[in-house]
Amino acid sequence: MKITILNDNTAGKVCRAEHGLSFLIEADQTILFDTGPSDIILHNARILGIDLKTIDAIVLSHGHWDHANGLMHLGHKPLILHPDVFLSRFRKADHSPLGMPASREELSKRFEIIKSREPYPISDELWFLGEIPRVTDFEAKETPFELADGSDDFVPDDSGMVALTDHGLVVISGCAHAGICNIVLHAQKVIPGFPVYAVIGGFHLTSETEGVEKTIEFMKEHKVTRVIPSHCTGLPALTRFYQEFPFMQIRTGQTLEF
Repeated sequence: MKITILNDNTAGKVCRAEHGLSFLIEADQTILFDTGPSDIILHNARILGIDLKTIDAIVLSHGHWDHANGLMHLGHKPLILHPDVFLSRFRKADHSPLGMPASREELSKRFEIIKSREPYPISDELWFLGEIPRVTDFEAKETPFELADGSDDFVPDDSGMVALTDHGLVVISGCAHAGICNIVLHAQKVIPGFPVYAVIGGFHLTSETEGVEKTIEFMKEHKVTRVIPSHCTGLPALTRFYQEFPFMQIRTGQTLEF
């Protein structure tokens, strides 16, 4: 399996970058995991010689603009998502919107929408994880987001993917608002009996907090070989993860083999 970074926060040698995430996952099917914040993935795909018309499906990790706005420049594919991605959501700090770019009705005209709260098998090797049970005692306890009525938005639609490879499971996260350890635990239940080889994507950890240290401890206890945080993982957290799990910084345009 390989993952091509169509967009992450940091630019590569030839590709542009914006705040957001989009991975092209190639296994027994080719899946676009998240679509970035704009049409930037179309630009980067052209540079990389990738024809996005050939993908088999799109998976959306959650309903935030920096993962979903690229949908407005795509279409005519199955779109796999949690039904709560369409919630109207805002930042608590200033009540500015950060949700989906289009309504359920608009996207239904462009895509074959597959909604699932449960784990959804995409192929023999790839699964959409559905709603993530929040079982750890140190993750997803606070949120900077709110719904239209001012109530807390803990991003219940936050999900991810898991791939079965020759080395074991590769767990792929968009932002991990549900908690990256919760996502890993759920992936192990979705495809039981295999070790977790790699975890890649946004971890939503920003500083050297107790959560960072407990996440590092969790990854070691689960004997995860490759831990590759990106996107919404802050520099202090990236530094701590690098000290324990040396990795090459994710840059747009890179390809990773698993």
